[in-house]
Amino acid sequence: MLDLLWHLPAGVIDRRARPTVAEARAGTIVTMEVSVEARRAPRSASAPWVITVGDGTDSLDILLFGQGSHRADHLPEGARRIISGELKLDRGRLVMPHPDFILAPERAAELPLIEPVYGLTSGLRAWELRRAAEAALDRVPDLPEWADASLLRRERWPGWRDALIAAHKPDGPDAVSPTHPARVRLAYDELFSQQVSLALSRRALKAQPGRALAGNGELRRKALAAFGHVPTLAQATALAEIDADLAAPRRMLRLLQGDVGSGKTLVALMAMLRAVEAGAQAALMAPTEILARQHHATISRLAASAGVTVALLTGREKGKPREAALAGLASGATSIAIGTHALFQEGVSFADLALAVIDEQHRFGVHQRLMLAAKGEAVDVLVMTATPIPRTLLLTAWGDMEVSRLAGRPPGRIPVTTLAKPLGKLGEVVEAIGRRLAAGARAYWICPLVGESEASDLAAAEARARDLSRHFPGRVALLHGKMKGPEKDAAMAAFAAGEKTILVATTVVEVGVDVPEASVIVIEQAERFGLAQLHQLRGRVGRGQEASYCLLVYDEGLTEVARKRIETLVGTEDGFVIAEEDLKLRGGGEALGTRQSGLPAFHLVEPGAHQHLIGIARDDAALLLERDPDLVGARGQAVRLLLHLFEAEAAIPTIASG
Repeated sequence: MLDLLWHLPAGVIDRRARPTVAEARAGTIVTMEVSVEARRAPRSASAPWVITVGDGTDSLDILLFGQGSHRADHLPEGARRIISGELKLDRGRLVMPHPDFILAPERAAELPLIEPVYGLTSGLRAWELRRAAEAALDRVPDLPEWADASLLRRERWPGWRDALIAAHKPDGPDAVSPTHPARVRLAYDELFSQQVSLALSRRALKAQPGRALAGNGELRRKALAAFGHVPTLAQATALAEIDADLAAPRRMLRLLQGDVGSGKTLVALMAMLRAVEAGAQAALMAPTEILARQHHATISRLAASAGVTVALLTGREKGKPREAALAGLASGATSIAIGTHALFQEGVSFADLALAVIDEQHRFGVHQRLMLAAKGEAVDVLVMTATPIPRTLLLTAWGDMEVSRLAGRPPGRIPVTTLAKPLGKLGEVVEAIGRRLAAGARAYWICPLVGESEASDLAAAEARARDLSRHFPGRVALLHGKMKGPEKDAAMAAFAAGEKTILVATTVVEVGVDVPEASVIVIEQAERFGLAQLHQLRGRVGRGQEASYCLLVYDEGLTEVARKRIETLVGTEDGFVIAEEDLKLRGGGEALGTRQSGLPAFHLVEPGAHQHLIGIARDDAALLLERDPDLVGARGQAVRLLLHLFEAEAAIPTIASG
């Protein structure tokens, strides 16, 4: 029932237009009272019933094809009927194919003058969903009010039940706008439930006993000496915030967000070395094997200079290497583990895990974070993301965490020149790639997201690899998600070593691929990608000493949103500016999809329209819990109902334990 209630109409059909037949125009939805003047039965299986109706000013034809032919029985000659539907022109004559409604005049009250339009899935018909939603609305009780009374008065919002009814029974096109008072009220309820839940989780975390991790800095100094650069001011600031959390006798739950190439891995290593200096262990969990191996290659080299042993644990490690890694972690001889979700599987145990680092958290569920943290006692958790999150949405995505932000780039990172080229100039792009390769460069060629199917994406990548191989024989490698681990390694190794100078890939290279010699990236049909993803892909170049280029190849039939997206990427490299623009361009839905940005999906909230409510909801939640920490008062009890409605009741047990 809740799924139906939260599935709000996406639009309306307005049936209030009542022209005469003479006044009516093709392409409009009209409602008319007419008389049936003539009927012509189908002359073949593919022909329609043609029923001529008129109102004294002119006539038109109702067309009933195939399975709809039985409705001809509702239109006997001489009868008066109310019809409603879209008018079209057929060989110069006005027609109404398959009216939405055919009613006797005495049933006029059954015609919805403003009809809600819902998003549908395959096999579901509009009237079925509309009827189900109406049945769900009839069962909605009048619940106690959980919103602050002064807020309701100030914003002039309706009560919850009235808002739900108004949203499902719009009285005009404006009623389906996200800025309509009923929609805003419902969005606020969802945000408020989330903020109460996050506040309860945050309070429970702070109440849990932690452990203080202190170190002498010796291991860090050795690793930094091997790194060869001092941390940037942003890295030093983030590290100081992390150190303060680690030193405190409570659990850390901190988000480290940094733009592409801002140096998060170094900060994570320094945090892990602090745990090792304190005599404990640390683990870093990455979402893909490629990224885990990349982290292992970088971190193990620096850690080795400090005498710290690092183990790699992914699904591919088998036999004796796996047994040795597990034994080292169980005994404490190995201080740092790096791996995929294989880290929290049953057979993995740590002597003393004190810090868990989760990279690209949005690709894991919260329960996976908890499973890794459960491998030790009072484990501190550091979450990293390279997807810049708009400030307003940080409160919704990671409102239970403290946040550190890495702005800017480490020394030596060269800006990337971004250019946009129409698909018609693909030949020129290939020629430009050839000139860069002749100068010793290496290039990524990213193939488009053809559709939802990985198979179609793969076919596009294979076709592009064959085409480029004709231009650059023996120099093209192919990388995609369907390849087995050793095949991926071989393709990456050949590209990294310069044996292959073009890597044709799907978005499997979005994160975790680090080849400093690669200085060109071509993103084909760039309009098919989200801004955040384009920015991540661009971050694969600009990692060495050579001037780097990103070429966005686009289809010339761009939508306005796609054009602005490409203009934004050409105009700036600042991921936080890009994230804010992405939010404006995409609003809700896709902007919150895990594939693009890792933010939670909402039922009723459209971030572009409702982001101003987030701060209000957070302040209201804080004030409520300050006044009624156990939610036992009248409003507190109502808020418990709200948490149940939005399936956030998991936070309620933390009231008793907190």
